[in-house]
Amino acid sequence: MKSRLKSSVAAEQALLVQVILGRRSLDEAADSLAELERLADTAGAEVVGRITQRRPKPAPGLLIGEGKLEEVQMACREAGANVIIFDNELSPMQVNNLDQSLGIKVIDRTELILQIFAGRAKTAEAQVQVELAQLEYLISRLPVSEKQARFKGGIGMKGPGESPLQLRNEPMRKRIRDLKRKLDVIQDRRQQTRVRRRWPLVSLVGYTNAGKSTLLNAFTDADAYVDDRLFATLDTKTRLVHLMPDRAALLSDTVGFIRHLPHGLVASFRSTLDVAAHSDLLLVVAETSHPRVRDHLQVVHETLAQIGAQAVPHLLVWNKCDLPDAAAALPALREEFPQSVAIAAATGLGMDELRHRIVEVMPRWARDDVR
Repeated sequence: MKSRLKSSVAAEQALLVQVILGRRSLDEAADSLAELERLADTAGAEVVGRITQRRPKPAPGLLIGEGKLEEVQMACREAGANVIIFDNELSPMQVNNLDQSLGIKVIDRTELILQIFAGRAKTAEAQVQVELAQLEYLISRLPVSEKQARFKGGIGMKGPGESPLQLRNEPMRKRIRDLKRKLDVIQDRRQQTRVRRRWPLVSLVGYTNAGKSTLLNAFTDADAYVDDRLFATLDTKTRLVHLMPDRAALLSDTVGFIRHLPHGLVASFRSTLDVAAHSDLLLVVAETSHPRVRDHLQVVHETLAQIGAQAVPHLLVWNKCDLPDAAAALPALREEFPQSVAIAAATGLGMDELRHRIVEVMPRWARDDVR
């Protein structure tokens, strides 16, 4: 079976479309569209245009109105676009209707993120998780009709009681079950490793492109892959860090979070994200100068709650504080979050303070010191 998700948008000309629904903030919508452009760039597509529409509610069947549909068609012809990427999540019916109406491949934000994950997954575990997310996404998009005829057996015989569509999907369902079993085995091994863990575990979490991999490299010379694109890291790296002469901890990088991260990805990457829920301390890394950094923090905390890590102690780290715009933003952020630490992982600025703060707030060491 050839999957829509297997085809990359690399080298394609993309038109971005966003429908701003209800009372959504224009600033938040603009930031989301800019983020979609970065996602398209990460996938290898060239953005050739952007179209937005404000509506009180989605248009039936198409999401956008008929007039806007004509505008999209014209924009595609003028810009030479051969793929349309919606910032909104599209239903299977909407994708099908838009495909037919526009005559151009249409994908949504979720499918774009899945394509990026498929291209970035390097380890066997990440590849299993991505394949699982893709299959569950695909199987949820396939049309189901109650009017489909069922196979029937002969006289005195029972038929399988399955529609042709269900029988066709069974190989996908079997593969999903096999992948889930593989991930269960991985989680069991991780649990056994946690029981034998000698050092406390510190996990780096944060919005994508906040600089977590750069921070891991600054601590450990781990040579983690760093790129100024979204989702540079999918594969967890864990390294031993000597914070003080008598204090060492395991430091683990994790996949970045993003607004509207597909639920299937969160579920499929549970064996990877689970490291955060079983940590002794979380370093929540944030990009100091980003104009919507508070929204990013909200997304991070919502995702941590989704994976059961909301109760893990955390330390907020303002990264990239050496950038020009950070100097203006930092005083207000430090006042709002007085227990936070400001650093520039790329240059090493503030790293000594961060080491001391980790030692101070680490719950396990605090209990040991009391004894």
